[in-house]
Amino acid sequence: MQSLASAQAIAHAAKGTTINVQEFQHFFQEELSLIYGYIYKKVGNRELAEDLTSEVFLKAVTGIKPEHDLRSMQYWLYLIARTTIADHWRVHYRLPVGSLDEMLEAGWEGPQEKEPASISSSSAERVQHLLQALPERYREVLTCRFLLNLSIKDTASRMGVTVGHVKILQFRALKRAADLENVVTDIVK
Repeated sequence: MQSLASAQAIAHAAKGTTINVQEFQHFFQEELSLIYGYIYKKVGNRELAEDLTSEVFLKAVTGIKPEHDLRSMQYWLYLIARTTIADHWRVHYRLPVGSLDEMLEAGWEGPQEKEPASISSSSAERVQHLLQALPERYREVLTCRFLLNLSIKDTASRMGVTVGHVKILQFRALKRAADLENVVTDIVK
């Protein structure tokens, strides 16, 4: 963290403006720990927080204007701190730019299609028993949504009901299926 000597150096740099140097030194000493704490919470690394805090105050010194009072400078420091943190993360997480063609030429094959997990016959049998135990509308909505992978809108169209009604039916069907699961499991065994 910057020492009092650094604070005096910054205040000395501010002498070119009409800001009272002693007021600025006092302000600097009060705000330093607050700004450091704010930055530390955002980055979680002591050394990085110290570096970014230094950057914030160096930026502040170069942008000091005589019309800034100390209260507005406090707000301004937090804006500078927020921008400095964002700039740091922007540089830190910048990804290398490359085209898809370059990646394919380098040997990347793209996403692989995964085979659906095989369903054991006992699981399929349990599902069939569970569906048979449900009322017809519940069975129909669950079949459309989860076995046929239809959207809610397509399910509503197929069943001749509204989208909202499909959502209600699906919720009730899943709740009833969960309640019946223990009973059906005992029957299948």
